[in-house]
Amino acid sequence: MCRPILVLALMTVVLAPPSGRLTADDDLLPVHMNVKCLKATQKGLDYLTKMQSPDGSFQSSEDGAAYPVAMTALAGLTYLCGGNTTSRGPHAEQVRRCLSFILGNVGDDGLIAAGPENGRPMYGHGFGLLFLATVYGMETDQRTRERIGRAVDKAVDLTASSQSVRGGWYYTPGSGYDEGSVTVTQLQGLRAAHDAGFTVPKGTMEGAVHYLEICKTPDGGIRYSFNSGGDARLPITAAAVCCLYSAGEYESTLADECLEFTYNQFKLGGRQFTSGHSAYLYLYATQAFYQAGDEYWDEYFPSVRDTLVKSQNADGSWNGDWAGNVYGTCLHCIVLQLPFKYLPIYQR
Repeated sequence: MCRPILVLALMTVVLAPPSGRLTADDDLLPVHMNVKCLKATQKGLDYLTKMQSPDGSFQSSEDGAAYPVAMTALAGLTYLCGGNTTSRGPHAEQVRRCLSFILGNVGDDGLIAAGPENGRPMYGHGFGLLFLATVYGMETDQRTRERIGRAVDKAVDLTASSQSVRGGWYYTPGSGYDEGSVTVTQLQGLRAAHDAGFTVPKGTMEGAVHYLEICKTPDGGIRYSFNSGGDARLPITAAAVCCLYSAGEYESTLADECLEFTYNQFKLGGRQFTSGHSAYLYLYATQAFYQAGDEYWDEYFPSVRDTLVKSQNADGSWNGDWAGNVYGTCLHCIVLQLPFKYLPIYQR
């Protein structure tokens, strides 16, 4: 039985028994996922579906900042995490519309952006590349698959050509500057493309690892950027663990140090494991602890799961730091659905 069909069968058992009430045993679900968690993710997906624009995009903003490609790519990944594809699942139509919008905003130069993206198009480009490379392996229509393939090739070239001399990336392509949060989005996009069979220049990945290395702080964390100085940023440090693993650096000293830095902060913070970018932190810390093994995962996920379920808004959304509720809902739904292990980038 293929994975999308399996999750639909599971959802039918859990969510729609003859009585209309939830009666399933938690043993039917992946380890550490329970019925409350599953219900929360379904409410989150329903919220996102209501928020999708007629053109397939998602608009999520606060203070006038808008990132339509980034939000649409994240929403698409959220649906994929629940076992949906362009042809299967209760949200197949939403995935197709996300794909159509993303493909329609791939420029001749390979940049995936819808307008200025608040002056920071490389965020959307990285998430867009991750979405396209992921959905490529699920697409059954040959013509659409070929179109996705051409877009991924162009996007990889754009990312490679936009890398700074130090190995990182910045908000805009080819600016010559670099910082950590954009760098991690490019690294995961490149790894997804590699996993899907696309050619990624080896030196590009090596340069990105080098950038994280030179941004390390004495306490084992990663600072915002090479030029910024200052203390380590917890969200970027958690993201660095995922990206080092994505680059194949499973045994590296830097990955170990970043993991321990993040884990120690989790132990200190407990359920208050937050930052000014809490949704971003949860997205990457969850991936990092899952990929690090059961010792970390078993301690981390249950408390974070319960924290997120309790913080969900009545309409099914979650607050999203500085980027709006679509953003927060996408990231928290990805976190809560990660135990399903549908997407290669989130697997061990």
